[in-house]
Amino acid sequence: MPTYTIHARPANKGEIKPEQFVFVRDGFHAWAFIAPALWLLVYRQWLALVLYLVGASAIIGALVWLGIGSAAVIAAGLCISLLIGFEAATIRRWTFARRKWAMLGFVVGDDLEEAERRFFARWAERPQPAELPVQTSAPINAPIRRAPAPGVIGLFPEPGGAR
Repeated sequence: MPTYTIHARPANKGEIKPEQFVFVRDGFHAWAFIAPALWLLVYRQWLALVLYLVGASAIIGALVWLGIGSAAVIAAGLCISLLIGFEAATIRRWTFARRKWAMLGFVVGDDLEEAERRFFARWAERPQPAELPVQTSAPINAPIRRAPAPGVIGLFPEPGGAR
């Protein structure tokens, strides 16, 4: 089942508007593969569009300048489009984070309608905060640094300890 992440605009005057939440589906986006530049334009991913155009032009231009065959140039273009297709949801989440949107969580559902139903059922049950949290700390996938437990047992004792 697809996973969706839910994002909310920065709250104006502490006002939370659930009708403006955006659900971003994880997974492969076929239209982002077929027409990457158009897909980036439709979703208003301006910085990503500029990076895509500069990067793709540089790679394809370098292959043409090196005299690589046209089949390799086409294959490189397809690989770049495939990368955009697989990473389309990540690009949208990155743009939302840059624009200070709050990520409210994730939900699993067969389709968008079921995901919305599940999310809003959970959303209605919990007490609402005055404002939506804005992620200002390290991202979720950043490693957490923890101090080693005293008297570590195992093959890797504390640094500087007796051997």
